[in-house]
Amino acid sequence: MIETQRLPIGVYLLSFSLFAMGSAEFLMAGVLPSAAADLGVSLSSAGALITAFALGVVLGGPPFAVLSLKWPRRTALMITQAVFAAAIATGLLADDYWTLMVTRFVAGLAYAGFFAVAAVTAISLVTPDRNARASGVVVAGLSVAMVAGGPAGTLLSNLTDWTGGFWGVVALTVLGVVACAVGLPATASAAPSLSGEVRALRSWRLWGVYAVTILSTAAYMVSFNYLSAMLADVLPAVWIPAVLALFGIGAFAGLSVGGRISDRRPRHALLGGVLGIVVFSALLALFADSAWVVVPLVFLLGVAAFVINPALYGRVFTIAASAPTLAGATTVSAFQLGISLTPAFAAGALDLGASLSVIPWIGAALALVTIPLVLMDRNH
Repeated sequence: MIETQRLPIGVYLLSFSLFAMGSAEFLMAGVLPSAAADLGVSLSSAGALITAFALGVVLGGPPFAVLSLKWPRRTALMITQAVFAAAIATGLLADDYWTLMVTRFVAGLAYAGFFAVAAVTAISLVTPDRNARASGVVVAGLSVAMVAGGPAGTLLSNLTDWTGGFWGVVALTVLGVVACAVGLPATASAAPSLSGEVRALRSWRLWGVYAVTILSTAAYMVSFNYLSAMLADVLPAVWIPAVLALFGIGAFAGLSVGGRISDRRPRHALLGGVLGIVVFSALLALFADSAWVVVPLVFLLGVAAFVINPALYGRVFTIAASAPTLAGATTVSAFQLGISLTPAFAAGALDLGASLSVIPWIGAALALVTIPLVLMDRNH
């Protein structure tokens, strides 16, 4: 029977905070030309601001997890949000490319730290049989950021200047600090131990889940990152943002479904999601010139991609149940590493003269490679 009991309010507050902070990740791409012009740099140099944030996320989670092991979780969540908001605001006020580069990196570090502690906090607020569902709700904040936060911030920036959306992110993040202060219990990890956390990372099963995380994330993000270019050949430009939003809506649906089945049947969620990525990516490649086929496939790819996420968190917190903080932080880094690898996969094919329709085939291949790793993780 499907669990219908509502989750604690704290889980939804964490999701809101992740939405606020995650919007900054998707917003920069939407204002890149304006930012480049204002800062007096090339478009490719401005693109490095996206990379700086991503590197901060990849590198920031595990070290912050170690640093904050003995902090009350509410304190860690409030500090990471405050540092994030301060970093974004400092970069905007300085209005200097290199300062902005550094502050984007610092914001990525803080974002990774928040994400890692939020995931652990969410499962501490519920019974073990709802761990995956709680994780799914928190990660849903990132899906909403993709669907609404990034586009809304871009619109605000277009109505003001390119910094307008980021000031909105700062305001929402400060609101998240207040919400955590009021709505979360001041709890600490039970008997935190750095040696115990490090020992948990020695499990080959855990690293198998990280490999699934990296490959499956790269499998769907490689197609998502090039959807705009693919859609430009089959749709009027005005419709492209709406179709991209369909991916985010599908992601939200996938998280909801995945969160409800992953606590009991994580393998079903993982295999179903990965097989869905294989099938929908292959269909995208085959029917790239047909808008009537591509549009629903974008939605279905979002569903398949994000069904996986709650199951991945559920497996990590099951395998590393006695030391979840560092393991959860490394999961965040694994997700971001999967995203960061996609430009290299795509560039390799495009530099050889391949057409854009080859990109989804790369995603399908990456998902196929993921299947044996899922099957190897037998102890559910």
